[in-house]
Amino acid sequence: MEYAESYELVFPASGTEDDVVVVRRTERAGAGGYPVYEDDTGIVRAEISERGEVRMLASGAHQAPGLPVTVRPLER
Repeated sequence: MEYAESYELVFPASGTEDDVVVVRRTERAGAGGYPVYEDDTGIVRAEISERGEVRMLASGAHQAPGLPVTVRPLER
């Protein structure tokens, strides 16, 4: 299967604009067997299927990441 190298994850924000986080594919796979993507800081992590289904992954203790409202592939 072919997976995008990076995605934009769009999260709702309380301000006028949504928060957009770019995540890049890592060498890891998640529990569902799909690639794990993370941002440059390593804080935002997500397992993303080839259909664009997202499972957010906690990168630290007591973290409860929200789901993005939009997921856009940037490259194939």
